[in-house]
Amino acid sequence: MAPAEFERSTAFAPGHVTGIFRPESEGRDPRARGSVGAGLVLELGASAIARWSPGPARSVRVRDASGGALPISETVVRRLVGDRRGRCVVLVRHDLPVGQGFGMSAAGSLAAGLAVAPLVGRSTQSARETAHLAELFGGGGLGGVAAILGGGLEVRDRPGVPPWGHVTHTASDRVVFVGTVTGPIPSPEILADARWLRRIRSAALPLDRLGPRTEWDEFWAASEAFTDRVGLAPPSLRSLLRGLRRRGVPAAQAMFGGSFFADLGAGSTRARAVEFLTRAGARGAELRLAVRGARAGRRRPPAGRPA
Repeated sequence: MAPAEFERSTAFAPGHVTGIFRPESEGRDPRARGSVGAGLVLELGASAIARWSPGPARSVRVRDASGGALPISETVVRRLVGDRRGRCVVLVRHDLPVGQGFGMSAAGSLAAGLAVAPLVGRSTQSARETAHLAELFGGGGLGGVAAILGGGLEVRDRPGVPPWGHVTHTASDRVVFVGTVTGPIPSPEILADARWLRRIRSAALPLDRLGPRTEWDEFWAASEAFTDRVGLAPPSLRSLLRGLRRRGVPAAQAMFGGSFFADLGAGSTRARAVEFLTRAGARGAELRLAVRGARAGRRRPPAGRPA
């Protein structure tokens, strides 16, 4: 028997750190729900490889590089495949820690959707909307998919996935240090707690002073104020943030994670910050901001090998 032919497609979606946000879930259409806020789109993110082979039955399998299940990404793929018969296998690789506020859930979900969509006759927009809805209802996040459709510094001034939502992306050649201090902070529990939501909305007041073309220093001031007002950072993370700020380094918690991001600057400020981080044993790396947002790779023709 000849081997089944398959098609292969790839996609990449960048990671993201949220500096400040406010949930907005009042829209009748869930595609218009999510959050407003501001963040940085990172050069590292999540990559997906999708394989599709026609067949008599419907089969969907979505896994990460270690073989672990990815329920939100799998929801995206199943919805895009629909009732179409065949075998769909998707491998997702995350460049940054999952559950630490680096946007890996949204990046993985969107990358998986963008990789699968062309194989099953669905549009890029349908992949974006499906990923947004899966994140919204699956506990992944509120605005991550919309934020990573472009690069640089992003400001979401209307909630939801575009065109329902609106995001302004400002290109930047800046470098940001991202690091982890403690274990993950479970965002679904926080976003489902009315007390935390009231606290987050109150802490997001600096958003009212940010415009679509927010300057670098304005973003950091708003992010630091939000971190401090929310008060979600564990003691060890708060201590590290205070230490960086005392050395002239803007630093904030990555929402939501036992993690942080900082602008180490240059010269003596940078030297003091690097020495402090080394002594504190903080794990992390400097990353450039992404130039581009999420995108699909080139679709491969049938290769004549088993899927």
